[in-house]
Amino acid sequence: MNLQREKLKIFNRDSLKFTAIIIMFWGHLLAWLTLMRGGKLENMPLWQNLISNFALICPPVMFFSVADGYKYTRDRKKYALRLLIFACISQIPDWLVMQPVYGWWTSNVIFTLFFGLLSIVAWESDKKKWQKILLIILCHAATVLIMSDWLIFGVLFILFIHIFRERPKARLISYTVIAAIWQIIAVISSGITDVKVWTDSLLRFAVVMLAYFCVTVLCSGKKGKHPVFSKWFFYIFYPLHYLIIFAVFKFIPQ
Repeated sequence: MNLQREKLKIFNRDSLKFTAIIIMFWGHLLAWLTLMRGGKLENMPLWQNLISNFALICPPVMFFSVADGYKYTRDRKKYALRLLIFACISQIPDWLVMQPVYGWWTSNVIFTLFFGLLSIVAWESDKKKWQKILLIILCHAATVLIMSDWLIFGVLFILFIHIFRERPKARLISYTVIAAIWQIIAVISSGITDVKVWTDSLLRFAVVMLAYFCVTVLCSGKKGKHPVFSKWFFYIFYPLHYLIIFAVFKFIPQ
């Protein structure tokens, strides 16, 4: 049985993240070019819609990465500072793509990763329980205040992945519940009677659950062969991929 499980481990931590960000790039490219050119996501051809929705496999992989980062990093303060610095660096490229569609009051997902990490720090602190809860609520509130991508759901995913690290069943249940609530809210806000809203929502839910399967079943949890390169590549590629999308929008005709 253990040998069969090992055969399923086709990814290490870095190769899984590489795969996820490549999928994210193509999904973001198709979705954002459509939006920036005045189109609507629901009007995209089916193949483009599938690819853009499959980009959602990336954030959950990164949520697991942050939870792992808290456990394995040598210096949690430096890790948090690194996330904050790259969140700020990524904001200008993020605005180049987001601002024409959603305006200025948005911020990128690395801020959500940062506040997710802070929520773990608060949970593991020596403070009283009510103080921990208050600090975690403040982390959630901060994502809403700055309108960072994935908002409170990203922080919830990261926190519960960490809390139930040693309890796989509880981790799966909490992850599934959070993903379901996330999409139920999306359906209610978009139009509960619209069939396409429901189908897209079910697809997004399935992709997020697929991410969980990839991390927990298909990934060995081991580092790749070039961990230093991989670490900095992930930080650099996120703002870079928005610059690429903006350049395609500006310089390549529709």
